[in-house]
Amino acid sequence: MTNRIAAALAALESEQGIRILYACESGSRAWGFPSPDSDYDVRFIYAQPLAWYLGLDEGPDTLNFPVDEELDVAGWELRKALRLLRGSNAALFEWLQSPIVYREAPGFRAQLAPLLPLAFNPKAGLHHYLGQLRRGVEEELVGEGVRLKRLFYALRSALAARWIRDKHALPPMEFALLRPLLPADLQGAVDELLTQKADSNEKTMVARPAALVEFLRAEYAAGQAARETLPVVRPAGLGEALDEVLRQQVARTL
Repeated sequence: MTNRIAAALAALESEQGIRILYACESGSRAWGFPSPDSDYDVRFIYAQPLAWYLGLDEGPDTLNFPVDEELDVAGWELRKALRLLRGSNAALFEWLQSPIVYREAPGFRAQLAPLLPLAFNPKAGLHHYLGQLRRGVEEELVGEGVRLKRLFYALRSALAARWIRDKHALPPMEFALLRPLLPADLQGAVDELLTQKADSNEKTMVARPAALVEFLRAEYAAGQAARETLPVVRPAGLGEALDEVLRQQVARTL
């Protein structure tokens, strides 16, 4: 699959006339709890040739492709990505922290790394993860049986929200790095569910773990209560720094 992804990215560059600056895994494989049949969620950031940036009108800034059973590929143009980073886009923060990188222009992630904590807005981040958690506690985890996949989606979102609430800082992408925030009395149950997920398909159902779901509901309520107390951060100089990233990376397409 790694070879297939590399070939797909190379073909995209040739067919679209773009330069891929960064490509990573963005889904459950990067989060740390894939199922054997989990697909590969490849997300990338690309630059257009210089002439694209000098026209009066902006062109399309997103590339999406049909999803098959194994591979889901999509990308954002660099200027769009940097604007989203300035706006504290949670998905982009996760891409740039992914432990699975398929392609990277030399120094690209290192150039952006010091800007991530500056761009992160705790209030916006909490809103994002609470939105994902709400779907779990209000819609997907209410029956006697629940999808194991959705249980872990909700749990990761709950722990990311708690990280933001407690630390006022950008949460890590990987579930293993968030797990220390999980109460000790729930760790054993999560270990068992992780083992089960590693041997199950994406549609596997389990009996609703009452204690874990109650924890998720409590975290959702706590996050809702904390939402208005978090600061809205607008650091000076961030826009100029992102402009410089844009200029440097586009210049390298010449």
